[in-house]
Order: sequence, then structure tokens, then C-alpha cells
Amino acid sequence: MKKILIANRGEIAVRVIRACRDMGIATAAVYSECDRAALHVRLAGEAWPVGPSAPRESYLRIDAIVDAAKRAGADAVHPGYGFLAENEDFAAACRDAGLTFIGPSPEAIRLMGSKTAARRVAIKAGVPVVPGTEAPLSDQASDAEVLAVARQIGYPLMLKAVAGGGGKGMRMVGAEADLPGALRAARSEAQFAFGDGAVYLERRILAPRHIEVQLLGDHHGTVLPFVERECSIQRRHQKVVEESPSMVVSPELRRRMTSAAASVARGVGYTNAGTIEFLLDTDGSFYFLEMNTRLQVEHPITEMVTGVDLVQWQIRIARGERLDLDPEALLQPRAHAIECRIYAEDPDNNFLPSPGRIQGLRVPQGPGVRDDSGAYEGGEVPIFYDPMISKLITWGDTREHAMQRMRRALAEYQVRGIRTTIPFFQWILADEDFTAGRFDTGFIERKLGKGPLQAIEPTHEDLAAMAAAVHLFTRPVTNGTAAAASSRWRDAGRTEARR
Repeated sequence: MKKILIANRGEIAVRVIRACRDMGIATAAVYSECDRAALHVRLAGEAWPVGPSAPRESYLRIDAIVDAAKRAGADAVHPGYGFLAENEDFAAACRDAGLTFIGPSPEAIRLMGSKTAARRVAIKAGVPVVPGTEAPLSDQASDAEVLAVARQIGYPLMLKAVAGGGGKGMRMVGAEADLPGALRAARSEAQFAFGDGAVYLERRILAPRHIEVQLLGDHHGTVLPFVERECSIQRRHQKVVEESPSMVVSPELRRRMTSAAASVARGVGYTNAGTIEFLLDTDGSFYFLEMNTRLQVEHPITEMVTGVDLVQWQIRIARGERLDLDPEALLQPRAHAIECRIYAEDPDNNFLPSPGRIQGLRVPQGPGVRDDSGAYEGGEVPIFYDPMISKLITWGDTREHAMQRMRRALAEYQVRGIRTTIPFFQWILADEDFTAGRFDTGFIERKLGKGPLQAIEPTHEDLAAMAAAVHLFTRPVTNGTAAAASSRWRDAGRTEARR
């Protein structure tokens, strides 16, 4: 494997490029019109245009991506996550073109990409699932048919798209009167996002925690689970803060959950990286939720607590290598890690996207801090894609140590020109319930429902970081111009809270 084409953009493309460089493998990037000057294009050994800015005309075009890989002379394709990463047709097209797809087989993607089919796999493996429909409800099913199924399951329930993930096509339904409207909205969203309006119903587990298990599987029959990740801090069903390990998972529960995850993966002959997601009930019961047949956004926290480079292992598995990792060591975290997803969104305006040029950027550094980013000072955040610009990861000997480092890192992280969710994460890291581990998947909605949040008072360290940022951004820059001292600072030392 001498050259890999990365069929993605942003921070994940940068992450894969760096892993390839560490392994001495050449890289080729793809880019849309608005990404011509993106960081992943600058870092790759070469870059190939694949179309206009709109995803469906560029990053989602299987023919354009495969053609770019051929023109680049690539041996393999890494899909990252999002876009075509869980598209069985793309994996099959790569295989048909003689390219190694760095991920699971098209058959595994197809099977586990269907939420209802995946539920059947879990049941066959003896893993408990949330009560719900065993077959998808097509977009042709009438309201009356869906209502009849819902009555059998009971309320409250979750309405979910059969295809895709990331919270798209998902609605919580508290009563029968709310179902028709939620059904129309979920179907429309699912059709737009995934090209499939089919849905299914699940009973809603009240106050659950979202726990997931990272897996690696090789082509020689070995499947290895890793220590769990806690992903309960979510907004609109989208994870925003993750950590590993979970405070509430005991060693005995970890054994049961990781064993269940591995059983599901073995049941489909799974290879490469994947993740089994569970809902953990308040009584300690856990239920299979879904499988993500790709690398996860939150993979860095697993890397930091186990010392395993998951992207490099994806490549090594695709080359046919055997997994030679110590199974016991993967279940014994050597640190605690936390990740915050930094989005170009305005927390003060209902988290609306905040695209534009990054006029100034100061990235936190120091012990126990990692920033996986596709952004740079002077770069643009386009309006066409997911607005996540980086993932900030901290780790320490204990959870408190990791949290304190995150607070320090967030105070140092300065972005000028666009709004970001940094103040939002400062609020979360200051919340007593989060600090004590008293949370579930409804944490953010409950907190925001209580009205204005308490202001976060800056510490002496925060004020020092802000002063340093002011000095950095108001001094003359390389092109001879000076940043105006009266510029409006974006996310630099903001202490007011978001509504």
C-alpha cells in the first residue's frame, strides 16, 4: 500500500494524512471548489478536484472519487467518517476498481447500516435490544399503520430513520397526537440526508446514558473490543462531549458490555474499525442501539486512554495484518480523556452556523492537550458542510485532572472572525452536575430549559490567557497590516453565558 486517497475533508482528512505520513505512505486528497485552499489540501502530497461545493456534486459523488483515486495512482481509499464512509455502494465501487477500501466489507456495511437489520443481528447474538419494530416502516406506510405499531410499543417512543445516523431523522414522541407531525418531519429529514425515508420505532428509555464500545476486527477472525466511551452529553441527539472511561461502568459491567459488542461484530464477520452503541438504563441494564461501520468522531479519546493509533490500525488491517494487541490492556484505561467538539456555531443565537473567515486563531497547547483540526488562521469555514472545525481533547491521571486541563485549554482557545461553541463548553465544564457525573442524554435540554445559564466567572489563569490572546491578535501580522484593537473578539474570554 504505497498511496492512499482520503475521500473526505476537514479535520478527519488531516488526521488520516498525518497517520499515513507516520507510516511512510503517500497521500492524495480530494476537494470541492470551496475547499481549494483547505488544510487537508495543503497537507496532502497531491490533491484532485471532484466538483462544485455542494456535497452531492462533489464529496458524495462515487464516480468522481473513484476516478480521482485512479488518476492519482492510489492503492487504497480511506473514507473517514460522514459522506460516503457508510455507503456500501462506495465500498463496492472501490473494490470493483481494484482499490482497497479501508473499512468493513460492503456486505457488513449494508447489513449493519440498516438499524432494523442490525437489531436482528444483535438479537441473534443474544444481546438485548430496546423493544421496538423488527422491520422498517417504509415511507409508503400510512399514518394509521404507524399509529397501530406505536400503540403496541407504548409511549414515549423514539422515531428513527432506518438509514444514517448523527441524530438526523430522529424524533422523540411523547403522545399519540404528536406522532403524525413527527413522522412527516423525520421522513423528510431522512429522505434528504440519506435518500431513504424509511423509519422504525423504539420505546424511549427514560434518563439513559449513551455508552459505546470501540472495536477492531482483522481478516483472520480476531475481534478486539476497547474500554468504553461515555457519549451522553448530546444536543439534538448529536454528541458534543465524550469521555473515556465512563464513571458509571464498573469493571464487571465493562466485561459484559464489551463481550456483547464483540459478539455482535463476530456475528457478521466484521473487519476494520467499528463501534457498537448501547443505552444504559438507570438499573444497570443495557440495550443495543446501533452499530457505526466506520471510525468515530470521538476516536481520539480511546487513543489517549489506550495508546493505540486507531487510524494506523485501520490501514494495517486493510493490508491484511493480524491484530497483535493485548486484549486485556485494551480494557484497562491508563488515563481519563475528554473531547469537546468545537463547532462554528453561535451559542447565543440558537446554535446557528457561523461560517466565514477565521481572522485569528490561537490553539491551546501544553501537557495533556490535543487539538484535531482542519482549520487555520485565514482559512474559510464554508456554509456547505458540517460546521465542526476541531476536536479538543485533554487527558489526565483522573477525570478531575482531565477536566481541569479542558477548562484551561478552553480558556486558551481563541478564535476571531466567527462564533464558536467554546463558551458553551466552558459552561458545561463548570456545571456541578456534569462535574459530579450526574447526567444522562437529556442533560443539555434540561439545563437549557431552566432559562438563562449562570455566568462563568474567569479565573486568574483565564484572564492571563485572554491578555495573551489580545497581545497576539492586536500585534502586526505577517502581511504588514495591523489588527484593529477595537475588533470584535469572537470567543476570546467570553464570560457571559449562553441562553
